[in-house]
Amino acid sequence: MAGPAVQSGGSAPAPRRVPVWSEWVGTAVRLGLAVVWGWAGLAKIADPAEAAQAVRAYEILPEGLVKPIGYGLPFLELALALLLVVGLGVRLVAGVSAVLLLAFIAGIASAWARGISIDCGCFGGGGHVDASQTEYLQEILRDTGFLLLAGFLLWRPRTRLSADGWLAS
Repeated sequence: MAGPAVQSGGSAPAPRRVPVWSEWVGTAVRLGLAVVWGWAGLAKIADPAEAAQAVRAYEILPEGLVKPIGYGLPFLELALALLLVVGLGVRLVAGVSAVLLLAFIAGIASAWARGISIDCGCFGGGGHVDASQTEYLQEILRDTGFLLLAGFLLWRPRTRLSADGWLAS
């Protein structure tokens, strides 16, 4: 019967421990990303028609998807924020966050490349604006920064003060 591999000293290798600093940095990253999602969701949830207009302005989705995405996105963002605050399913939430941020970056880049002048609507508002009011590069860089936060949590999802940690104990 095969058992765990034993080193020549007769003892099993010690389990790898995540450095304490990483758990505290991860906690700050988790809570920071929660603030981003919470801010974005709360800014849009009060006016779902405006959120749908922001989605429409990208001119990417068929009209039949504009309202479901515009009305549903704030709830998804708030759910991600809540899960991150609690620290439940951190790696999964970070993965969903990364996919969503990549979609946002692609949407902004697409609008920029096609010469469409819009406000991204990331934190409320959105829709067509004068070409002098666009901030595509800043929006892409900002979302790339948020993507790096999500990437950190994908790499090191174990954080302090999290439901995941309490459930694993």
